Amino acid sequence: MSPIWLFSDPRMLDHQTPPEHPERPERLSAILKAWRHWGFQHTCITGPVREAKPDELARVHTEAYLTELDNAIAGSAGQIEADTWVSSGSGLAARLAAGLAIEATEVVLQGKTKHAFSAVRPPGHHARPASAMGFCLYGNVAVAAAHALAAHQLDRVLIVDFDVHHGNGTQEMFYEDPRVGFFSMHRWPFYPGTGASDETGAGPGLGYTKNLPIAFETPRAEIIARFRAELESFADRIKPELVLISAGFDAHKLDPVGNLGLETEDYNTLTRTILEVANTHADGRVVSVLEGGYNVPILADCVVAHLETMGAEIELAH
Repeated sequence: MSPIWLFSDPRMLDHQTPPEHPERPERLSAILKAWRHWGFQHTCITGPVREAKPDELARVHTEAYLTELDNAIAGSAGQIEADTWVSSGSGLAARLAAGLAIEATEVVLQGKTKHAFSAVRPPGHHARPASAMGFCLYGNVAVAAAHALAAHQLDRVLIVDFDVHHGNGTQEMFYEDPRVGFFSMHRWPFYPGTGASDETGAGPGLGYTKNLPIAFETPRAEIIARFRAELESFADRIKPELVLISAGFDAHKLDPVGNLGLETEDYNTLTRTILEVANTHADGRVVSVLEGGYNVPILADCVVAHLETMGAEIELAH
C-alpha cells in the first residue's frame, strides 16, 4: 500500500482566535499529538515546509484582497469578518497552510507517494476570491488545485469536499473553469447558504460543479450511499488526473458547530470511496487538506480514521 506523507507546522498554532472561538489552536495540537502517537509505529521522515508565494495565492485571490488582508494582519485587526479573526501570527500561519497544500500536491505529482495529508489552519474552503469568510483566509485546496494546473499542466482536477458546510469559496473560484470539478456534500439548509443542487457551474464550467445537499437527520446509511453513487457518477464524467479532498470532520454527530449525524467510522467509508475513485481515474493520486471539525478529541479520532484508510505506512513531513 502507498505510504502517506503528512504535512504540518507548529507555527500555525500562532494564528490566535478568541478563547471561545471554534477554530482554535487546540484543534491542530490534538491532531499532531494523535498522529505522532500513531506514527511512531511506522516510518517517519522530514519533508518540505514552505509558505505559499504571492503569485501562487494570486491564482485564486485578487491582488486587492491579498493587500487588504496583509494590512489587516499588520494592524492586528482582530475580527475582520463576522466569524473570522486574525492576530499577528495569522499571516505566516495562513501562508503556511496554503504552502503545505501545495507541497503535498507536489510530492504526489512528483510520484514520491500516492497519498498526502496536510493538517493546517486556518482552514480554507470558505475564503472567497476577494474576501475572508467563515474562519478562512486563503483557499488552501483551491491554491493547490491552481498549482497543479499551472505547474504540472494537468487538464482535470477533482476537488471533493465532505465538510458539513458547503465550500462556497472553492466553488466560486472554479465555477466557470472546466479544468476543475468541484463536488461538495454538505448539510442543507445551513451556513453559508450556498450549495443548492441547481448550482452546477457556468459558462465553460457548466456541469463541472456538483452539489449534494443533505437534510439534517438523514440516516447515515443513506448519506454514505448517496455520496458514493453521486461521486462515482460525477468522477466518471470528469475523469480527473488528481483528486484533492477538503477534509472537514464537522459532520460528526458530536460536533458543536455542524453535525450531520455521522460516526467516526463513517470517515473510513467516505475516504475509501474517494480512494476508489482516484484509483479508477487518477492513478490513485490523492491529496487531503484539513478543513473543519470543532470537537477537539473527536476531530483527532476522525483524522486518524481518515489516515488509516489512506494507508498503513506513514511518512511524516513537518
